[in-house]
Amino acid sequence: MTKTTIALVVLLILLAGCAGRDRPAPVVDARSPRPAASKPPAAKAALPAQPAPRAADERYYTVKRGDTLYSIALEHGADYRDVAQWNRLDDPTKIRVGQQLRVAPPDNPAEGGAVQIGTVRAPNRLEARPLESPPPAAAAREEAKTVPLPPAAQFIWPAKGRVTAGFAEPRSKGIDIEGKPGDPVVAAAAGRVTYMGTGIPGLGKLVVIKHDNGFITVYAHNRAILVKEQQTVARGQRIAEFGTKLHFQIRKGAAAVDPLLYLPRS
Repeated sequence: MTKTTIALVVLLILLAGCAGRDRPAPVVDARSPRPAASKPPAAKAALPAQPAPRAADERYYTVKRGDTLYSIALEHGADYRDVAQWNRLDDPTKIRVGQQLRVAPPDNPAEGGAVQIGTVRAPNRLEARPLESPPPAAAAREEAKTVPLPPAAQFIWPAKGRVTAGFAEPRSKGIDIEGKPGDPVVAAAAGRVTYMGTGIPGLGKLVVIKHDNGFITVYAHNRAILVKEQQTVARGQRIAEFGTKLHFQIRKGAAAVDPLLYLPRS
């Protein structure tokens, strides 16, 4: 190979290398803003916890269509006379839809109408002495005296007959007992008659008895009522005559309970 040929080859190699390096550099306008560096997405600020909805005040009840003062009192385990007094109602039959009624005793007795206050006598001054602790055996005997009886021992059956419908709240808040018209209906436990009449729709001639242990018994669909309001009755005392059926309820305060759990097994 001649020197001329070698020189041409070297020249071509140099030209090829220069062609690869002569690409134009990117033009950057100094006035254009630089793209911002990407940042990780900020965590969403935690929303403040929503306050829990306020529970309805169980001391008050809003009258609905079809309510009577007697039915409202029964549903809340109260005497309708007390409800009338707490709300200063002269006529218990005059309540209106949407009216708000107090169904629990007021904290301040003065809020519920006139209250009779007797003369308070000054107490006799007694020398204060520390009480002596009873011996363990005596304390155990005293505690044993306060043990309540089983629930079934507190009530007797209000009528003789077969149970035709059981407790199924809210549809049925008691049991139905079949019998013959005119058969006796008796008080299931000793107590005081707080209501008798026909003022609660759907229950016919009705007797309501309040007991000292916080229970209420209800006797509905009677043919005849044999007691008066505020009358004290003994357990087993005849209070009504059987109608076509007896609807019987046991309530612990405002809550209806299954009577079969409290009545003795026949």
